[in-house]
Amino acid sequence: MTKARGRWPKLDPDSGVEDATLLILEWLGEQGVGAMIRVDAERLREGRPAWTFAAGGGPLSSGLRADGASVAECMGTALLRLREAGLAVPF
Repeated sequence: MTKARGRWPKLDPDSGVEDATLLILEWLGEQGVGAMIRVDAERLREGRPAWTFAAGGGPLSSGLRADGASVAECMGTALLRLREAGLAVPF
């Protein structure tokens, strides 16, 4: 990981993964992985899982996608899949 540039917040150990999402995205970028998280308003209105995480490039041999009904569910699944793909995300 590169040197902190004075922007890293102090994480609350009792908070969920959604509080670390931006840190995870930035770390992935530093590893050469393009990544994003988004919410789909139409799927939200329809009661379907509205949150999507997508990543690709760098050390990932293929693209990766995770969906969830909440940010926490989406990112929890994404972290599991990233680790299964060999990326040791430090958050």
